[in-house]
Amino acid sequence: MADHSKPAHTEDSGSAARRGKPTLRTIAEITGLAVTTVSRALSDAPQISLETRKRVREIANEIGYSPDRAAQRLKTGRTNVIGVLLDPHEEILGYGTSIMSGIAKALQGTAYHLIVMPNFLNKTNVEAVHYITRNAMADGLIFSRTEPLDPRVRLLSDLGFPFVTHGRTELSTPHPYVDYDNFTFSYQATKRLIAKGRRKPALISGPADFTFAGHLQHGFMTAVREAGCAYEILSGIDLDSPAGAIRDRVRQRYAESDPPDSFMCGGEVCALATITGMSDCGLTLGREYDIVAKQTSHLLSAIQPQVETIYEDLTATGEDMGRVLLQKIGGESDVSKLQLLLCPQIPSSFGMAG
Repeated sequence: MADHSKPAHTEDSGSAARRGKPTLRTIAEITGLAVTTVSRALSDAPQISLETRKRVREIANEIGYSPDRAAQRLKTGRTNVIGVLLDPHEEILGYGTSIMSGIAKALQGTAYHLIVMPNFLNKTNVEAVHYITRNAMADGLIFSRTEPLDPRVRLLSDLGFPFVTHGRTELSTPHPYVDYDNFTFSYQATKRLIAKGRRKPALISGPADFTFAGHLQHGFMTAVREAGCAYEILSGIDLDSPAGAIRDRVRQRYAESDPPDSFMCGGEVCALATITGMSDCGLTLGREYDIVAKQTSHLLSAIQPQVETIYEDLTATGEDMGRVLLQKIGGESDVSKLQLLLCPQIPSSFGMAG
């Protein structure tokens, strides 16, 4: 097919853009190209020369052109939208911002736009998933806080709708996911507490409904059983509990018999609340007790350097999820290529544990 790259006439891009919302015809008028050539150039059609494609994109960026999503949807059946179901929870500091930043980075240079769909109504969000798929609101979906038999995963798998989860499930049908290895994190964190001479580590675990809570408990229990030491999984609270509730429960537990002398915390808010509760009892971190915590920001290390931490990079996680979803939308059928388990970066100070 011919490349109509020869301009019939040109026009100042500023004056053309001032006419209103830029369209394909606006770019055609500026460049002197046919509208069909402009359309193919923006679609990276190989029939159009690389020089022309580059020039058309530069003009499009300069005048602020964006495709008409409604028209594209009618033509292709696609929305060019990636939806993210965001569960608000205070435990992971900066979770939404970091994850969204990573996903946006993965989508740079593509036709896809990112739309955040907050979930305030229910933790499984099945109704939201039904609504999104039934109304064709997105081409792909990203969500977190997975359950062992997550109904969202079942629904989307049955529909053949592209998705990726932040977290795994225990469903027999494999599906795309990006997950942090919470077993290894918990195991190494607990081993570190034991190596520091603590006789009775305690775990403040995740909510029992979620898969990652089982991974945290498995890692914790493996470490304490290997050491043959006493242990405790603190009852009455979890990582989703308000900071004040964690503080009060820790304070209450220390007032009872045989309290723990160290804590494995799955997040920074949990660690800070634990420190406050122990401080209320007159105890000093690093002397009468120790904490190892997961860190997703640099706040904890800055204000409580006595806490040893293992870092989870949520921005990188978001970028990985975006890439996996683009692969799935692009037709990748080998699910093993769409599953990432991210290894914790254990500080060298922890030594070789296990």
